[in-house]
Amino acid sequence: MFTDNLRIGWNLGNSLDSYEEELGMNNEPKAYETAWHNPVTTKAMIQKVINSGFDIIRIPVTWYQNIGPAPEYKINPKWMARVKEVVDWAYEEGVYVIINTHHEDWVDPYYANNEATKEKLAAVWKQIATTFADYSEKLIFEGVNEPRKRNTSLEWGGGDKEGWDVLNQWSQTFVDAVRSTGGNNQTRQLMVTGYAASSTELALSHIEVPKDDNVIVSVHAYEPWEFCLNLKGRREWEHDTYNVDTMMKNLKKYFIDKGIPVILGEFGAMDRNHNVEERAAWAEYYVREAKKLGIPCIWWDNNEFTGDGETLGLFNRKTMEMEYPEVLNALMKGLEL
Repeated sequence: MFTDNLRIGWNLGNSLDSYEEELGMNNEPKAYETAWHNPVTTKAMIQKVINSGFDIIRIPVTWYQNIGPAPEYKINPKWMARVKEVVDWAYEEGVYVIINTHHEDWVDPYYANNEATKEKLAAVWKQIATTFADYSEKLIFEGVNEPRKRNTSLEWGGGDKEGWDVLNQWSQTFVDAVRSTGGNNQTRQLMVTGYAASSTELALSHIEVPKDDNVIVSVHAYEPWEFCLNLKGRREWEHDTYNVDTMMKNLKKYFIDKGIPVILGEFGAMDRNHNVEERAAWAEYYVREAKKLGIPCIWWDNNEFTGDGETLGLFNRKTMEMEYPEVLNALMKGLEL
């Protein structure tokens, strides 16, 4: 499978995917990029991460504040140029690069907005795909990020029939839109996601993968939740492998055994009062179990190291150093089978 060529990745989180409700269209790109207090991304940052051993750079991108009105939904050229610049910094280093549509406010999966969303999704992806049509297979597109019924009891619960049905339609719309632009987009690898990109069996079992030879399923999994991401969770991993093991079995059952590749597009474990050894042991186990199935993992790095939020920072973009080399080494060790 295509993913056999990929090893391990890093997310440029909370940068090009940042947004600020007070910002309208036509601001300078750095206004959006720094909205969540991260520094402007530089070529040196990207190179340093790659030199640390990562061969996949996922660049989450929020587009909605830079998309014009219907029916054209024209993307702000300045924003497109900035996205292309950051993509090029990674792409020119020879690694795999993933771009997506991230914190979009128009992708809640309801029948009521299904047709309008499909129209907008197709228009947006045709523009992105056309911009990058000549790039090789090392550039991967990911249609939507964690689409869900926000602010409802169903938000993170694995979805419902309406959500599954609408999302499966959107996956096909995304694939068709990209393929229609020609060039290398006719065979480019495309990532599709289930409800909320959830790793629950409920969500995974309702993903209908488009009939296309070059589609990858995208899943996000901070497991076990109590250790990885629950703000009130526990400091110790306790070698709690149940959720990771169960997820891997389900990914194998629903996709890998059917010849459908999977990428774990987001994973990570928060720093909790410098519990480095616990995080390192967990990271090595997680990556090794995924590696056994040929599933690349991409660390969610939001550049947060202190405070009471999701402290998932690994590479410090201000000091240009890996903050937790023990965790980095564990990630790389997990690749050794």
